[in-house]
Amino acid sequence: MLGTKFAGFVPWLAVLGALWMAGSGYAQDPPQQESSSKPPDAAAPTPAKKPDKSNKDSATKNAPDQPMWDPLRAEKDIEVGEHYMHKGDYDAAIDRFQDAIEAKPGYAIPFRYLGEAQEKKGLKKQAIKSYQRYLDLYPRAEDAAKIKKKLEKLYKEVEREKKD
Repeated sequence: MLGTKFAGFVPWLAVLGALWMAGSGYAQDPPQQESSSKPPDAAAPTPAKKPDKSNKDSATKNAPDQPMWDPLRAEKDIEVGEHYMHKGDYDAAIDRFQDAIEAKPGYAIPFRYLGEAQEKKGLKKQAIKSYQRYLDLYPRAEDAAKIKKKLEKLYKEVEREKKD
């Protein structure tokens, strides 16, 4: 009687075991011996493609032990950056917001905070770039009108400084 209850279950266990073994490397074929009839340079690996450097938000600057895509770390960096902003330590805040950008490329929120920190520190041109990137990534942001007004103000201030 016990055998009939589990009769349909046993094949599934075999399938799951085979999938597990295939995924974990147990069922891999042994490496093939290279033929000695090939010329020595034919076995050389092809050169790797160079990474695309057009995305300035890439996380390529991270230390080797840090994951390249870490949304949780990005959120924590934003949190800590906000703390530094409240304390008035704009340099530390800027560093944390830049870390958040590297940890989660393409995420708009750290650009808004980065622009705010740069603006408060007097880095108007960098603030313009950060705010503009925020709007590029998140054009329908609830605060888009507010950010556009900040941008207009910053553009005017930069132009005024050029004339002086």
